[in-house]
Amino acid sequence: MKEVRETKGWKVNGFAAAAVVFFLMLFDGRLIRDAARLSAADQRSAALVVGIGAALLMLAWGLAFAGFFVVQPNEARVLVFLGKYAGSVSASGFWWTNPLTAKKHVSLRVRNFNSERLKVNDAIGNPIEIAAVVVWRVTDSARALFDVDNYETFVGIQSETAIRGLASKHPYDSHDGEEATSLRGSPVEIAEGLRAEMQARLSVAGVEVMDTRITHLAYAQEIAQAMLRRQQAHAIIAARQKIVEGAVGMVQMALRMLDEQRLVNLDEERKAAMVNNLLVALVSEREAQPIINTGTLYA
Repeated sequence: MKEVRETKGWKVNGFAAAAVVFFLMLFDGRLIRDAARLSAADQRSAALVVGIGAALLMLAWGLAFAGFFVVQPNEARVLVFLGKYAGSVSASGFWWTNPLTAKKHVSLRVRNFNSERLKVNDAIGNPIEIAAVVVWRVTDSARALFDVDNYETFVGIQSETAIRGLASKHPYDSHDGEEATSLRGSPVEIAEGLRAEMQARLSVAGVEVMDTRITHLAYAQEIAQAMLRRQQAHAIIAARQKIVEGAVGMVQMALRMLDEQRLVNLDEERKAAMVNNLLVALVSEREAQPIINTGTLYA
């Protein structure tokens, strides 16, 4: 396939061209009056010649009106002359060009594409729902118009394809201390990877991908409850681990302070009982109920 690259199209100032057309119209009006005068004077041959000139001039300035066009900011007009690309005009203003060229409009403004919620399997096979927003704009009007059939539809289809491909390369979340890039845990890396993937796909259409962001990310409904329980279990285990680590540290500190300050001498059996009581009090989810020892009653 032969690629078309954007080039500058030929144009002149529209106001200057309008002045020329206006003078042609005045001159044509004078020719018409002369033809009428000659016809009245019975000079038919001269009147016919002047009349033909006036008709041709009228055709010329009438056709010239088709050459005028307006370009607004952040848009381009692609000029096509008899089926051949003749350049693009992206400078805003009032212009005139070859009236036989077709002037096709292409917007250069920044636009958003919001994808639908796509259902896809992540890297470890879990079904997830994902959606993203893509910020893009056309940078090459010729490629956007001639290298793809419909560049707006092309952007939508390729963006959804890139989102599906990205989701299948990474897990939804990392588990068990893994540091692998995940869809939920590495939003910046995922967004940059998605932008690069889309840019590679959309370059053929002369489109620049400015930014991408994941707007929706969740497990599919059929496994959402199971994954929620798994996340809760991981959170509970992590919390328990922190509690146990803190409790063990407090017990060590208590035993060390008792030993340093020589408040009481404990043998190994009583140390074990004390450690057991402290751990139960510190780790238990309920408040400990103290039991006061008032001595032993002998019969």
